[in-house]
Amino acid sequence: MLRPACSLLVLLGCFVASRGNLSHDESQPTTSDETVVAGGTVMLKCLVEDPDDSSLQWSNPAQQTLYFGEKRALRDNRIQLERSTPNELTISISNVVLSDEGEYTCSIFTMPVRTAKALVTVLGIPQKPQISGYEMPIREEEMARLTCRSSGSKPAAKLRWKKGIKDLKDEGTDVMEDSNGKTFTVTSRVEFHVTKEDNDMEVTCTVDHESLQNTERSVTQKLQVYYKPTAKIEPNPQYPREGEKLRLQCEGQGNPVPQEFLWEKEGSDTPLQMNSESVLVFPFLNKSDSGTYVCTATSSMGSVIAKYNLDVNGTYLTHEAKGSDDAPDADTAIINAEGGQASSDDKKEYFI
Repeated sequence: MLRPACSLLVLLGCFVASRGNLSHDESQPTTSDETVVAGGTVMLKCLVEDPDDSSLQWSNPAQQTLYFGEKRALRDNRIQLERSTPNELTISISNVVLSDEGEYTCSIFTMPVRTAKALVTVLGIPQKPQISGYEMPIREEEMARLTCRSSGSKPAAKLRWKKGIKDLKDEGTDVMEDSNGKTFTVTSRVEFHVTKEDNDMEVTCTVDHESLQNTERSVTQKLQVYYKPTAKIEPNPQYPREGEKLRLQCEGQGNPVPQEFLWEKEGSDTPLQMNSESVLVFPFLNKSDSGTYVCTATSSMGSVIAKYNLDVNGTYLTHEAKGSDDAPDADTAIINAEGGQASSDDKKEYFI
């Protein structure tokens, strides 16, 4: 059988008569669907078992011919020929953009023309998430309300939360289409009561999306929590004697740290001192110093009281220290008998 001649002018569209003994499958091109991340490179491979002396052609979703055999038909430097044989036509598209998505067609111009479709799916990479709604600091027992948002994902990404190493359940997720009509913005919200243990805690929002290829994209917000102060009184030296110097240190903790300290002696109407100084000094201890000393430590979150019982007996003394978190009984009390140069027989110590 004679085949009609095809001029160069109609190379892209002429129908070449196929040999009568070819089966349908032997000259049917095959392709495969491909998924590519925006900015990446996609390979489009078209194979045919028996081309029947016809060339293969790749067309884009707009039906523009990209390559006809080895001949470039569309001026786009992103599109390159990878392999052209009678049985294969493989091309690559680099720096893929969202608009490259769609059905690509491989054709072989036998009689009749046979085609195969390859669906190219372009994944939109989600932008790094952002956390909003945090106003520093948060007061103890208040409600923290945080929002996490990420744009540019295709398909829509998923967001997840952690506080420290523990998962946080979100209060709802919204998905909105971006202005380009192709990608999505995802918003997630969490709410939780804060405690002082949450101070310096990190809250993390992470984006999960197939385009990230096992890499993590997240943002972290460190919490600052204001909580009520605590205080305790520490003596220096720990076991002073009559006539020695004694320093009482009112150690205040909290966020913010107490900056104002009021020293009083129970039974006295006049404060001993009230300023930012947390230390009360006894230059020379004597019996008149015996009594209960009270330190009131104050921050913007409130005040707390710590007490210290001092009992000076001759050359020895008894003391007990109490803080706001101490048990009702003194942690340690040392009781010594009166006397000057006491021997081991008449000096006794008791721990209660």
